[in-house]
Amino acid sequence: MTDLPTWLEVGSVAAGAGVGGLGYAKVRAPRVYWSLVGLPATWGRFTWTYRSTMEVCGLTVQPSSLRAFMTRNVARREVRPLPPKVRRVAPTSVGLRVTLRLPAGLEPADVAASSERLRHAWGVRSVTVVETKPGFVELRMTGYDVLKRVRLPRSALPGDLVVPVALREDGSVFERDYRKVPMALTLGANQSGKSMYQRNLIKGLARLPVGLVGIDCKRGVEQNRYAPRLSGLVTTPDDAARLLDALVGEMEDRFDLLAEHGASDLWELPADVRPVPLVVLVDEVAELFLVTARKEEERRDRSVMQMVRLGQMARAVGIFLEVCGQRFGSDLGKGATALRAQLTGRVVHRVNDKQTAEMGLGDIAPDAVMAVTAIAPDRPGVAVAGDTSGGWSRIRTPEVSSDEVVAVCRQFAGLTPELPFLAPFRPTVRPEPEPAPPLVNPRPVTE
Repeated sequence: MTDLPTWLEVGSVAAGAGVGGLGYAKVRAPRVYWSLVGLPATWGRFTWTYRSTMEVCGLTVQPSSLRAFMTRNVARREVRPLPPKVRRVAPTSVGLRVTLRLPAGLEPADVAASSERLRHAWGVRSVTVVETKPGFVELRMTGYDVLKRVRLPRSALPGDLVVPVALREDGSVFERDYRKVPMALTLGANQSGKSMYQRNLIKGLARLPVGLVGIDCKRGVEQNRYAPRLSGLVTTPDDAARLLDALVGEMEDRFDLLAEHGASDLWELPADVRPVPLVVLVDEVAELFLVTARKEEERRDRSVMQMVRLGQMARAVGIFLEVCGQRFGSDLGKGATALRAQLTGRVVHRVNDKQTAEMGLGDIAPDAVMAVTAIAPDRPGVAVAGDTSGGWSRIRTPEVSSDEVVAVCRQFAGLTPELPFLAPFRPTVRPEPEPAPPLVNPRPVTE
């Protein structure tokens, strides 16, 4: 009995250390905490409350007459509405994925409309509904705030015109795939994280065998530092107009090459004659629309028309548009809506007005507009990414410094293609600064 107080003291210390360790893991290592505590608790809550939750959320249907008859007269049980059948439950490092077989009378939109109710009922961070195939949906539950500290997995590497740039709220990687989504529009106000998104994009593109062309009408303050990896760069609206004319001319030459070889797109050409893909990075698109004098209207109309032409046809010849801006609306001028219609991919950060959010996402995912207006100012980098299928998701880009992107551009400067039609627009590459001399000259130690 004399050892009982000692054992109690040791046990209390161990329990305190365990609770303290779990509290530390919940803040500093949320994946560990989710695997040890959150996953078992959520899985159990889902299992025990699934049927009642579905009934309360209105996600059940009445059974068929035969099934009701067999239940009432053979099984001697009460006839209850049927929820979707659970086909598979799979744990992940960030949440839980549940595959449901929808009964007749329910559609994926019904489940998606109740995602917020399901989130609160099962105590998870978010519930995303994805249709996997006809009649089946997948509930992607996230157990904690994945977007609080964004870190892309090591396996997320650029390749084959696919650049990982952000993390979705369900823990998957958001990739910029130029083969699937050739043209894109990125919007965001000051300090919203739009520049961070561009940095991640340029950092990934710099490692690929593509040509990068920059249009930065803010006198090049954003893109001039990436000159070692740029095949062309313009910093004024007048130079941008000449560059767009040159790009349209290159597009027409590439179409002639496709016709000569009987190919429908760039990837059907033989490797020895295939031109290098080009990504055109437009930093502030509004500067190409705005004019201060009547004599500039002709330049504006021609620039917008050339961008619309590139957006309509340039995908087949390997020329892709990446348009960014703070403000985008029909009031920018003639051609704004036509240009937006050609930009399939949409990423909208926090914006200053609802019209910009509607211009970016209202035509493809109306439900996402409210999600954009709800982005908090203290969470830069958070954005809403939509696609033409009507789906959308919250994403956040990892933090990367401009010096890191510049270092990558210098490291892969050898991949910069020398294109004759871009020779007048080739940027001047500043020499890499030499390291500063040490403040103290070392002297050898002598005995």
